Amino acid sequence: MMSANLREAAHLRRRYRVVLTALGFILLLSSALGAVPVLVALWLREGAANLGGFALPAALQLMAGLALWKGPWSVRNETPTFSEGGIIVLLSWVLVMALSALPFVLVLGLPFSRAFFESVSGWTTTGLSVVDVTTAPASVLIWRSLIQLAGGAGLAILMMSALAGATGAGISGAEGRGDQLVPQVRESARLVLVIYLATATAGVIAYVLVGMTPFDALNHSFAAVSTGGFSTRVESLGYWNSPVVEAVTIALMWLGNLSFITAWLLWRGRLGAVAGNGEIRLTAVVLPTAVILLFFLTCMGTYPHLGKAARVAVFEATTALTTTGFSTVGYASWNGAGFFIMIMLMLIGGGTCSTAGGIKQIRIYLVWRQLCRDLRQLMLPRGTVSPVLIREGEQTVAVEDGRFRQVSTFLYLYLLTYAAGVLILCASGFSLQDSLFEFASALGTVGLSMGVTTADMPDPALWAETTAMFLGRLEFTVILVSAVRLLRDLRVMVRLPGRG
Repeated sequence: MMSANLREAAHLRRRYRVVLTALGFILLLSSALGAVPVLVALWLREGAANLGGFALPAALQLMAGLALWKGPWSVRNETPTFSEGGIIVLLSWVLVMALSALPFVLVLGLPFSRAFFESVSGWTTTGLSVVDVTTAPASVLIWRSLIQLAGGAGLAILMMSALAGATGAGISGAEGRGDQLVPQVRESARLVLVIYLATATAGVIAYVLVGMTPFDALNHSFAAVSTGGFSTRVESLGYWNSPVVEAVTIALMWLGNLSFITAWLLWRGRLGAVAGNGEIRLTAVVLPTAVILLFFLTCMGTYPHLGKAARVAVFEATTALTTTGFSTVGYASWNGAGFFIMIMLMLIGGGTCSTAGGIKQIRIYLVWRQLCRDLRQLMLPRGTVSPVLIREGEQTVAVEDGRFRQVSTFLYLYLLTYAAGVLILCASGFSLQDSLFEFASALGTVGLSMGVTTADMPDPALWAETTAMFLGRLEFTVILVSAVRLLRDLRVMVRLPGRG
């Protein structure tokens, strides 16, 4: 028994060297991001304090990354398994988000809990913020947008795009990016990055053409494509009050909401395959319905001009469903119907394997198809098999019952987490309506706010939203399982001889 335990511990230590090697490479990549705000601070002569506030965390990541990636204990020729990929994702995201919080501490003087919240909101592409954008320097604003852009792509995509050796699909699967554009994992990651960055570049150009400054255009394009929602203005997109700015933003939000496979098909002009996709078909029903309901039930009675009311209905429904979080108006004057519609849209969320959050449209679509199948089954002769067929990419596949069970499990965990978070916000002194809205926004990585999220919000509410953003961005069940596995493996590896 003792010998078996020692062999298991030795095997785990070997496998965790693979995990730590991958973690080192991710730290090397994330350290390179810190060079951008350093260059901005140098260009705008923001001073030594701002330079050091970004250079120091980047240097820490660089040294830690080199130690793990190049050290004598590194293992660079072995591919992580799916379960190890989940642990890599869990550790790398927590560590990178913690280190990315340091500039908010060193430059803005935020307490670490608030700085960590801002970092998590950026990396998870949520957009809820405790930073005062009216006083924050340009280097901080570009840092927020940059981590949203990187977070939208995902650490797995960044890693596999740059790595020349063994990678495997385990890491991307744990991030909720299990589907590949092409059979080769690394080539698929590179294609995703090309599509993503090309869309962001097109967004910058479009924003400049419709009147934004280059700096505002860069920040808002990064935030729109990543469905993040950080803005350089307190009023968000409402600052411009421009139909053309809103039109560009809607296009970018919609593109960011697409799964990368659907975006790849659209890129290649396979419009038939795009139109047959279940998520596209669901969006074609849900979004127009939400716009019509918002227009007649809320916006017509709130905004005197029909043109303004229509613009608000279209934009706010789109930003909620795509989980982007930009806004053109405040919600203080909205009625209960408007809040209900927005909460439902935020819970549904965007496309699977995309930058968007929420339950994800494919899961809602599968639940609907399962319901239709079960009702139809009641009217068929006993023993008749009625499979559910859906389009995935360019293929039609039958959905297995096991997949329906996975969706049901996810929905149960998601809604249970949502209920617990709403309870915590209510216990922190916020109204039920505000708590329902704000926690749906945090868990769905949306970023719309009723004013609950502020720099002086109670700590229980702050950490509840922080946890929700983290769980909402990554593959929910994989991360929970990975955390349990990590704790179990650590206990095995540190077990001393004689303890059984």
